Amino acid sequence: MDRRLAAYAVCIEDGRVLLALAVDPGGESTWTLPGGRVEHAEDPYDAVIREVAEETGLEAVVERLLGVDSRVVPAAERRRPGAPELQNVGVFYRVRVTGGRLRPEPNGDTAESAWTPLPEVARLHRSSLVDVGLALARTLPPSGHVAPVPVCGLIQH
Repeated sequence: MDRRLAAYAVCIEDGRVLLALAVDPGGESTWTLPGGRVEHAEDPYDAVIREVAEETGLEAVVERLLGVDSRVVPAAERRRPGAPELQNVGVFYRVRVTGGRLRPEPNGDTAESAWTPLPEVARLHRSSLVDVGLALARTLPPSGHVAPVPVCGLIQH
């Protein structure tokens, strides 16, 4: 089994959420939260700020920890053929934008970033991470944990 530790930003302003359009090597695009892998010896708190800057061009500050989500992606559902199952441990933070300019990620997997009205999110082809992050931001569970999000239809791993 592969394991991945990642940090994700949930940035909600004026009824809109900041999303990033990730494009895989096969050309399939999926809306997701800004964020990604925590580098070796990097603090997830620092990683989420770095990832927001890399993927969106925006500067941000962490306002609070929202929670931690752990999910297993079966091998058959991985985007990379032949890869083993993946345990993704995601640390979700509420962040606030403090500056910068929205832009695509240079030489990266993020083709576009956009402020998306919250009612429109349900119609997007999106990562389950979006739903997890929004649920954490909406409910602020004391445990920092929300029920698993089913993956089907418009919601992908």
